[in-house]
Amino acid sequence: MRVERILAPNPGPFTGPGTNTYLLEVDGEVAVIDPGPVDASHRRAIVDALGDRRAAAVVVTHTHPDHAPLANPLARELGCPAFGYAPGPEFDPDVVLADGSTVRVGAGELEAVHTPGHSDDHLCLRLGDVLFTGDHIMGGSSVMVDDVAAYLRSLERLRGMELRRLYPGHGPEIDRPREVISWYLAHRRQREQEILAAVEAGARTVGQVVEVVYADVDRALWPLAARSVCAHLRKLAADGRVRFGGGGDGDWDAAVSPMVP
Repeated sequence: MRVERILAPNPGPFTGPGTNTYLLEVDGEVAVIDPGPVDASHRRAIVDALGDRRAAAVVVTHTHPDHAPLANPLARELGCPAFGYAPGPEFDPDVVLADGSTVRVGAGELEAVHTPGHSDDHLCLRLGDVLFTGDHIMGGSSVMVDDVAAYLRSLERLRGMELRRLYPGHGPEIDRPREVISWYLAHRRQREQEILAAVEAGARTVGQVVEVVYADVDRALWPLAARSVCAHLRKLAADGRVRFGGGGDGDWDAAVSPMVP
């Protein structure tokens, strides 16, 4: 097995240094993982890196615009199928992957592991003791989460696997998987307690929670923080800890209140 990384030219607040596109080679065949946005220079970099090797598949971890839009046109150019969990913006899989489905690459089988949380359609991709994590786990940072309860369940599932290395969708490779996954779990649980404490201390809108919990974070990132707060509040509401009825897209003014005993 050989893994090569090609960095997409799309750095930014959501993407860090850019999207990691991976070429996974097994026995001379290659799977392209997360080809990224439609960008002519990035497409050419992928094709040039492939050289005369056979492309067996183009696989996406999820359908966010920094991961999936190049998949269909690249798969057509390479003469192989595009694989993914479900259709999404600018992506329509030729082959749909369910949890436990496999993609043949040479003599290897790349296993789809459904890991909802960052998005409902998110997959991690496992080959032996390595895991391509998409946006479920990033190198050097936490991630944006839409469904906190699902995300925690997905992390617990990964923590139970025997893994040697993680290849994230953004940032550097990770060679201490169990330690990093445990940190992600602890970080989310700590953030939940901080948000609950802010509400119990008097914060009555998503914005007020952000101002308390993320006081030491650059204000330019507060809109992202508001989305995260909303996701946590939805879980806390489902758990019967707070009252919260909105804020699906990070609504700054969405109301929240503590449960009255």
